[in-house]
Amino acid sequence: MVHKMSQESARYIQVGEWVFEVKTVRALRVDEYGKPYSAIANCNLNGDTMYVDGLLTKDEQEFSKEDFLTFHKFCKKMGLEGFSYHRYHNGESVTKDVKVETLDNKTTNTDVPMRLVT
Repeated sequence: MVHKMSQESARYIQVGEWVFEVKTVRALRVDEYGKPYSAIANCNLNGDTMYVDGLLTKDEQEFSKEDFLTFHKFCKKMGLEGFSYHRYHNGESVTKDVKVETLDNKTTNTDVPMRLVT
C-alpha cells in the first residue's frame, strides 16, 4: 500500500510514551520498490544536516544531476539545512558540502513525488 507523505514530513513520531526519531535512511535508485536497484546510499541525519555515506552505483554509473536534485529535494522535505557526500572523481577523494535552499523553477522540472511504501 502506498501513502503520500505531507509536504513537510516530521522526523519525530510519538507513539504512546515512545518518540521515534528518523536518524538513518537507506536510499535506492529504482523504479519500483523491491526490484533490482541501480544505486544505493546510506544517509545519516544529525541535527539539521545529512551525511550521505556509502554512495554506490552499479557498473560505475555517474551520480547524475537528477540524482543530486532528488537528494536535495529529500533534504528540503525533511527540513534539513544541508547535506554532504563523498565520491571518488578522477581517482581523487572528494567531499561535497551542499546547502539546501530554494531552487528556481528551471531546476525543479525533475519533480519527484515523495511517497511512503508500506
